[in-house]
Amino acid sequence: MNHNIELISNPFRNEDYTAQFESEECRRFHSSLPNYSHTPLIDLKQFSKTLNLKSLQIKDESKRFNLNAFKSLGASYAMAKIIVSSIGCDQSDLDYQLITQHKNAIKDMTFVTATDGNHGRAVAWSAEKYGCQARVYLPKGTSKHRIDAIESHGANAEVTEFNYDETVSYAATMAEENDWILIQDTAWVGYENIPKDIMIGYQTIIHELIHDEFIWPTHVVMQAGVGSFAASIFDAFCNISRPKPKFILVEPSGAACYFKSIKVGDGHPHPVKKLDTLMAGLSCGIPSILAWDIISQTADFFATCDDEVTLDAMRKLSQQKAGDHSIISGESGAVTTGFIEAICSSPKYSEFDDLIGINDSSSIFCISTEGDTNPDLYNKTVSGQ
Repeated sequence: MNHNIELISNPFRNEDYTAQFESEECRRFHSSLPNYSHTPLIDLKQFSKTLNLKSLQIKDESKRFNLNAFKSLGASYAMAKIIVSSIGCDQSDLDYQLITQHKNAIKDMTFVTATDGNHGRAVAWSAEKYGCQARVYLPKGTSKHRIDAIESHGANAEVTEFNYDETVSYAATMAEENDWILIQDTAWVGYENIPKDIMIGYQTIIHELIHDEFIWPTHVVMQAGVGSFAASIFDAFCNISRPKPKFILVEPSGAACYFKSIKVGDGHPHPVKKLDTLMAGLSCGIPSILAWDIISQTADFFATCDDEVTLDAMRKLSQQKAGDHSIISGESGAVTTGFIEAICSSPKYSEFDDLIGINDSSSIFCISTEGDTNPDLYNKTVSGQ
């Protein structure tokens, strides 16, 4: 394997960090949605043995509401809170049936967002479920499969001439000009409440683990674009009265805004202007300010991986043998598993094992955040063509 991985420690980690989110409400709300069920937790027992680990568990979010990604948890919860507030109901009564009782009052509400694909589909799906309207803007180069997936839920999808970060700004402008409701999964100064609710919605993933045969991890490895998802997961683990795992944040080498910000060393987020990665869901150059606040305090290590790391992991996860379940994991979903495999199996990264503290007593937890959301790339990758 000719992979390129970098790793640095976090000098800003706060030993006294206290979880910021209370997410019991999101778990109750999601359970009220039609066809809600827990996504599977996969224990790759044989694969972990080949890597000399105690365990490697992966939660497979490709099964979430048949949408092929985890994003519906955040969009559905945040949108529900906005709707319930607009119709004057008590948010403590948040429930899907409550929303359906007011469809006539909310049918003209229009939600707008920017997306690389998965969040936009989640917004479109949520608006379809609730009886609202959705408009979704996508960056140039977006896979046609992702556009079609969004439009399948009745939303208006439009590809811009911008990159992801510029498309976020454009969506915000369009929302303001047209009196639409911006529902974006990244935060900036003056726009924080809705991204916070999206982050809280993601924590249902961790609530579900208590019902599974979950091995409490020594290491939690999460991928990041703007960082909202990873921050949510790190925060959720900090809210459980168990020994805190070591948190590792993984980014594409070509879109590593957190890695760059930590290396700058002034304690502030810094953008990456030129994005160059095929991990579409992680191709983001500006950290969310809410996510930065959590990740900069909780992450133990920051890592970058080139695209080959995730491509190799996509193949490996699709072809598990000797009793392990195969996992359909897309380019943004597989990178954390690829990172673990690379540092455990390549002698060139043996010093990383020592630094992170990974050995035969380590239990690793990752989340495959998406399935084959870009089927052309996925099929080409796993077939080895």
